Amino acid sequence: MLESALNKIAAKILNLDEASLAGLWEKYKAKMENFDSTKEWEKAVIVFFIINAVRVKNHIFNEKMLERQKKGEKPEKQTVKKPELKIIK
Repeated sequence: MLESALNKIAAKILNLDEASLAGLWEKYKAKMENFDSTKEWEKAVIVFFIINAVRVKNHIFNEKMLERQKKGEKPEKQTVKKPELKIIK
């Protein structure tokens, strides 16, 4: 159950635009640096690291794609996954 919840969160995060997240980086960095023993501070720390995680993931992805291009490999086709839909009555 926990793993499923984390995978859903990761899927949502992957849909976020890095450029938009980059604009929030300074804001959440400042909030994180100003320690406060509140839930808002804790959430700010998590958001800051989510933004960094997306940036690092994209950096690694781009680096690996460049390596593949230099080796002459063709990129793998990404399969489009259907969204999970729930029937609500």
